[in-house]
Amino acid sequence: MKKIILSLVTIGISMQSIAQKVTWVSTTKTDHWAVSNLKTVAGESNAVDVEILPAGTKQTINGFGGCFNELGYTSLQLLSIKDRQAIMKELFAPGVGASFTICRMPVGANDFSLNWYSYDETEGDFKLKDFSIAHDMHTLVPFIKDAQKINPALKLWASPWSPPQWMKKNKHYAAAMIPTKEMIKKYEERGIKLTGMDFSNAENGLKPDQVGKEGADMFIQDNQYFKTYAQYFGKFVDAYKQQGIKIGMVMPQNEFNSAQVFPSCTWTAHGLAKFVSYLGPQMEQRGANVFFGTVERANEKLTDTLLTSPESAKYIKGVGFQWAGKGAIAGIHQRYPNLALYQSEQECGDGQNDWKYCRYTWDLMKHYFNSGANAYMYWNIALKEGGISHWGWRQNSLVSVDTTGRTYKFNYEYYLLKHLSHYVKPGAKLLTASGTFNNLLAFKNPDNSVVIVIQNDGEANKMVNIKLGNKTISPLLKADSFNTFLLAGK
Repeated sequence: MKKIILSLVTIGISMQSIAQKVTWVSTTKTDHWAVSNLKTVAGESNAVDVEILPAGTKQTINGFGGCFNELGYTSLQLLSIKDRQAIMKELFAPGVGASFTICRMPVGANDFSLNWYSYDETEGDFKLKDFSIAHDMHTLVPFIKDAQKINPALKLWASPWSPPQWMKKNKHYAAAMIPTKEMIKKYEERGIKLTGMDFSNAENGLKPDQVGKEGADMFIQDNQYFKTYAQYFGKFVDAYKQQGIKIGMVMPQNEFNSAQVFPSCTWTAHGLAKFVSYLGPQMEQRGANVFFGTVERANEKLTDTLLTSPESAKYIKGVGFQWAGKGAIAGIHQRYPNLALYQSEQECGDGQNDWKYCRYTWDLMKHYFNSGANAYMYWNIALKEGGISHWGWRQNSLVSVDTTGRTYKFNYEYYLLKHLSHYVKPGAKLLTASGTFNNLLAFKNPDNSVVIVIQNDGEANKMVNIKLGNKTISPLLKADSFNTFLLAGK
């Protein structure tokens, strides 16, 4: 009898080594975050669609996050304290929901601020005597502190949309005029649709002789201004430190090629290289890194300028890419394989938060990670339904707030982002995959667990045979679905 019991126990152990429990999460348009389990099968599969190579590690993943914008904070304030706490827990609590670990914030106003402001609007204040973050104490500071209460290890980086107006040649925060009805009509006649734009209630007061243009430095190219603006960044980092908020990294300018109706400032790459030579020492004194960006053009030479310039190269620790900048990230990664690369802003959508855009977002995520990105940042954390800004742009958000019913909902793109961010931990490595099925991303966490995220973009259910080492899983993926599989590490 003892021999029989021993034999059964031995068999049981053997079976456990053969079959491994796998966590499976699936999201469709109508069914979000459905959790189930399946088991691996040992041995070779007759028809492997894709093989994940555990030894084929690529870049390290630093984390996922969003941006702390003023309109995000004010939209959440319409909700009850209980609802706000639930949302923040879902976004930031480690191991609970999205598990955000790294987020962005503006230096002064951005396009989703309540209005224009900077930290010092006193003309000629080169000693920055009037510098103050008092404006932020009502919105951004409490927003960030609410997140820090839930995740004290949350990392933060920042970038300006515009310097103080008196530091710019046009003496204005914007760089483009609000389009008139006649201008919009001409755009449409040329087949250009201003998707998501509603300028009916927007205004910025810019005059024709104040308009900026790509390839020109709107910032005053003078050493005194460079020095003062670098100190402006330093005072910003210091002021937030006094609030218990550490800024670990800055980028010198959001979308420096784009003249926009909201806070913006065009620069040349050479102008930014000069400024970084002043900015770098200020940040080094404070233990903050400098990244180049944000880069919104598919022109690798713009990045090369700062990475090869003796004025700036030694200070640049990474680069941020967004929008059309996605066309430059792969080439930069190939030439600078050890340089940190961030997807710095999720493309914004048009405020409809529909399933079609969620599918597009998945394509973006695949592109960025397969091109070398170390981190992925969504844009608006929360907005009122419709997501319109002070300057007339409707955009998507992770959370939408119904202002009438004072209720909220997580949008499709939130669940997609969570499919990665909940399971892919800081320090994970992107894995190589091979086979006939390539609509996936795979990662290996520091604890050796493997995360596989797959889309079935077809209209019918589809079985996919996935090989990992000497084991195979064969899930039947629902039509038009996103799926995450977590295989525990040894």
